[in-house]
Amino acid sequence: MAPLPVRGAPILQPRVNLVHEITHAALQQFTTLRLGGVAHRVIPTASPEEIVEAIRAVDRAGEKMLLLGGGSNVVISDDGFPGTVVLLRSGGITRDGDSITVEAGHPWDDVVAYSVDSGLAGIESLSGIPGAAGATPVQNVGAYGQEVAETITSVRVYDRAHDKVTDLRPLACGFGYRTSRFKHNERYVVLAVTFRLTPSESSTPIRYAELARALDVPVGGRAPLAKVRETVLGLRARKGMVLDPTDPDTYSVGSFFTNPVLDGPDYAALQRRADRAGGGAPPAWPGQDGEVKVSAAWLIEHAGFHKGYAGQHKGVSLSGKHTLALTNRGDGSTTALLGLAREVRDGVRAMFGVTLEPEPVLVNCRL
Repeated sequence: MAPLPVRGAPILQPRVNLVHEITHAALQQFTTLRLGGVAHRVIPTASPEEIVEAIRAVDRAGEKMLLLGGGSNVVISDDGFPGTVVLLRSGGITRDGDSITVEAGHPWDDVVAYSVDSGLAGIESLSGIPGAAGATPVQNVGAYGQEVAETITSVRVYDRAHDKVTDLRPLACGFGYRTSRFKHNERYVVLAVTFRLTPSESSTPIRYAELARALDVPVGGRAPLAKVRETVLGLRARKGMVLDPTDPDTYSVGSFFTNPVLDGPDYAALQRRADRAGGGAPPAWPGQDGEVKVSAAWLIEHAGFHKGYAGQHKGVSLSGKHTLALTNRGDGSTTALLGLAREVRDGVRAMFGVTLEPEPVLVNCRL
C-alpha cells in the first residue's frame, strides 16, 4: 500500500513498547479496568499502513476483529474475545499552522499536553483522560465543558466496506453527545485525527461551573492554558479519574454511565419523583429543543448507592471517590462488574424512572 500522505513534519513521537504477535493473550493487560479474558490472537500495529494491512488480513481470514487503543473505554467479557485483536500503537503529532494531526494510537493526554505547551487552545479541559487519540472521535470525548467535535476538522479512516483510506469531515462523522458515526459501527477504522486549535495562551471560555469555581473565574471567563490543565488534572485525580497503578479507584473506564438527556415531560416527571424522595432538584443543563441533561452521579447517589458501594458483588465496587465510576478492586471480574452495573441501573430506574445507559463499549457481554 502506498504511504498515507501527511502534511508537515512529525515533531513528537510517543514512547511505545511493541511486542510481536501474541496468541491466546489475556486482554486484561490491555484495559484500564484490568479485566477481560483471552483473545485468540493479538496483533500490535505501529503505523497506519500496518493497521490497514492487519485489518485486511483479518477480513480475508473471515475472523472477528476487535480494535484496542488505550483500552480505557471498553469492558471485555471474562470469556475474552473469539477472534483477533488489533492493537493500535501508531504514534506521532504533526503540526500545520493552527492544526495538528494525531496518529490513532498516540496517548491522548500527551496530545493535550503538547497543545498546551504550544499555546494552542481548544482541548485543555480534556486533560487527564486516558486512552488513545483515535478513540476520541468515536466517543466524541468530552469533559468540563469541552468536547472534541468542537475542534475536529477531519478524521482519516480506513473504510473496510470499500477497502480504501479516506478523510471524513465533521458533518460526515455524525457527532452527538458521547457518540458518533463510528461508535458501534465496524465499517470505519480511525487512523488519524486533525484538530484546528486557537493560538492563545488563554483557554477557550470556561463553561463548566465546577471548573470555573476551581479557577476562580466566572463561567464564560478564561484562564491561562497551563493553569486550566493543572486544575483539571487535580479535579480528575480527586475523583479517581487519572490513572494511578497504586490506586484501585482508577481501575475503571471513567464514567460508566452517560448523563441522561431527557425531553421536557420526562424531566418534569423526574423532578416530581425527586421532590417526593426529598432530594431536591437534580443538577441539570439545558440542551437543544427543550431537552435537559441530568447528572447521572446525582441519580446514583440519591438512589442509595454511596461511594465505595459493592453490594454482594465480589472484587468490584463504585469508586471511593466518585459514584459514576465502577472499579475493579484488583480481584474482580467482568461478570461481577456488570452485576453491580445492573443493580445501579435498576435502582435508579426504580427510584426515578430514568434508565442509565452505559458509556463504554461492551465486548462479548451485555448489561
